[in-house]
Formats: sequence, C-alpha cells, structure tokens
Amino acid sequence: MEPEEVFVNELIQDLESGQLQLPTLPEVALRVRDVVDDENANANEIAEIIAQDAALSARLIQVANSPLYRGRQEIDRLSMVVARLGSKLVRNLVTSQVMKQMFQATNELVDQRLREVWEHSVQVASIARALAGRCPDVLPDQAMLAGLLHDIGKLPILYRAEERDELLETPGLLDDLIAKLHTRIGGAILRHWKFPAALTAVAEEHEDLARTHDGPADLVDVVQVANLQSHIDIDHPLGPVDWSQVSSLQRLGLGVDVDEIELTDVAEEIEEVQKLFA
Repeated sequence: MEPEEVFVNELIQDLESGQLQLPTLPEVALRVRDVVDDENANANEIAEIIAQDAALSARLIQVANSPLYRGRQEIDRLSMVVARLGSKLVRNLVTSQVMKQMFQATNELVDQRLREVWEHSVQVASIARALAGRCPDVLPDQAMLAGLLHDIGKLPILYRAEERDELLETPGLLDDLIAKLHTRIGGAILRHWKFPAALTAVAEEHEDLARTHDGPADLVDVVQVANLQSHIDIDHPLGPVDWSQVSSLQRLGLGVDVDEIELTDVAEEIEEVQKLFA
C-alpha cells in the first residue's frame, strides 16, 4: 500500500472512531456563545465574560472603532461594544478574533504551514465579507467568519504532521492528504463545535465546484467565489479553473465570461478586514 493510502485510511479511521485530535474552540468563545444564546442575558453579562481576557477586550474595542463599525461616538467600554454592534455580531467577532490562537505549532515547518493557512483564510474572509453585499440573504460578518473557518479541516492534518516526520519529508504527500481530506474533517470539526449547519456546509462544500441549488446565493456560494478569487495567478489546483462552469458565480450575479472579480470599489473594506486579523 502506498504511503498516501496508509495515511488517508489512518486519518479516516481516526475520524470515524472519534480518535482524531480535533482543535478546541477557545473557552471565551464558547462562553460568549452560550450567553448570547440565553434569551435572558444582557449586554453587561456578555461584556463581563469578554473582560476576563484583557487582550481580547482591547482588540474588540479597537474593532468597534475601526472604519468597518465605528459610529459618531468613540467606544471605550465593552458594554458599549455590545450595545452598538449587537450580541450576535459580537459573538461572531469574538470567535473570529480567537481563531488565530489555533494556527500555531511547535514544529517550525508545520508552524509555517499553519501561518500560510491562516493568511489565506483571512484573505478569503475579507473577500467574502465584501461579496456578501451582493447577497441579501448573507450577512457580511457571517461571511467573514465563514471565510476564516472554511479551511479549518487542514489543522488536524497539520497537527498529525508534527507527530509523523514522513508527512513532512515526503514531497507532495502532505498536500495530497490535505486536498483529499480537509473538507470532510472541516465539517466534522464544526459539527463538534456545534456550529450552525450553514457554516458546516461551507467547510464541507466550498471546493465542490459542481455544487448547485435553487434560489439565491448562499454562504457556501460566497465563500466558494472568494476562495477562487484568492487563488488567481498562483500555483494552486483551483488557479486554472474555468469560471464559466462554476454556477455559484452566476448566483452572485457575475457573468458567465468572468474569470476575475473587479474589487476596486471594495478594496478599502477588504484592507480593513485584513487589518482586523493582522
């Protein structure tokens, strides 16, 4: 049996048996999610949870005062952040902000790969947020979070590479494993985290270019198109894709002859989103 088959079978067996090491969502994100889902919770309770993480608190205040969200009055307290942005948006922003903590490893090569995945995820998130403006049924910040999460399935594979030298030493083996398994593992992670079905579908289906459905563009369509845009002019399997065969582009109102999206009018918005996660 080829080494690739061995590792694919091993990862699938571990995934199905519950033995695969899945990343854990940071505690503060879980607690904020729980309190937001409590109908009796108020802004002060949410702020009290966030306040226990000083770095996150400072970051959220900075985000609330950024060009993407700021109002006429500068925000200097967490309770004002929740009052201005609303609890559900704050929940998404907390999850988005703590995501970066998971993209770290002790092995230098794996750590570099994780940083590359994070940087790509931020790029897709920023484009997806901008594209959501074309879709009345997709909230911009839900699209941003979905972009950050779309490749989450790559993490357990890279974690496994820390333990198995042959995954790093065999040219192309790690990339092949990621290509074959990351969407399936990504769906498992988001179900494990009890995320909404729409976000789970993004992790599982964003590379299914034959995907089609009735009705307007959905969250998967937005992230799929953002992902394609992010791979233009780089050496990646999605780089040379014939966009005229991808129906998600048409659902976003883009022409069948388009092979790149003109983003000049939203360039500042994209840059501001990227700054949020720098």
